[in-house]
Amino acid sequence: MSIIDTTQDLEAFCLAAANYPYVTIDTEFMRDKTYYAKLCLIQIAYPEKGKNSFALIDPLSEKLSLKPFFDLLANESVLKVLHSGRQDLEIFFNKTGVLPKPIFDTQIAAMVCGFGDQVAYETLVNQIAEKKIDKSSRFTDWSKRPLSDKQINYALTDVTYLRPIYEKLKDEINNSNRLSWVKEEFDILFYGVFFKDMVLIFKVHSDDIGKEMKYSNKQHRGNTGEGQFHLNRQTFKHHLDYHLFKTLTYGELLEWLK
Repeated sequence: MSIIDTTQDLEAFCLAAANYPYVTIDTEFMRDKTYYAKLCLIQIAYPEKGKNSFALIDPLSEKLSLKPFFDLLANESVLKVLHSGRQDLEIFFNKTGVLPKPIFDTQIAAMVCGFGDQVAYETLVNQIAEKKIDKSSRFTDWSKRPLSDKQINYALTDVTYLRPIYEKLKDEINNSNRLSWVKEEFDILFYGVFFKDMVLIFKVHSDDIGKEMKYSNKQHRGNTGEGQFHLNRQTFKHHLDYHLFKTLTYGELLEWLK
């Protein structure tokens, strides 16, 4: 397995992945010094044996355009499987203005299957894939190149073990006839509007986000190519009336996100 750092190699991998019913996806990013997350690595796998069925994509490479990957995200015949994918989806939306569809979040699915609220990926790896993850590379600097072997191995486990986890949870949900309910949960998104002493949390269906949030993909200083939400007075009032979910202090927000 080599790290994909050219558009040609990425296109070849994504064309192969598009032939399968689903792909597993994860990202590594840095958020310490920028308002928006800096995408540093993309991990992806499809359901096939062999080293060609998984890859690491280097978005920092000057020889690579992410367009083939974004085209795969937009391919509605391929299910995108993530674990606790809120931040990954935020990154993809900020880059493209489009949310990947359809998606399957194994954290939500695991809750339905009795693993508890906000179950950690490591727990599912232990209990379903019956593997152990070396977490020593979890908080390393993913923007530095070259990546170490430990970083590469850690990053790959985020998508290779996700395949049997998805298969197991999918079967359990299908057997319990809860698939339609779970799919509805996958399409619910949360976002926040931040004030000096409080945060308003809104809840919206993914089908409505492009219609109501007035997304702009214009460039912003320090965040070339990334966008942000623009809520004018009329739009903000609409969101207050129809999508307000919680009003939190910053302390309550930290507790809610745990």
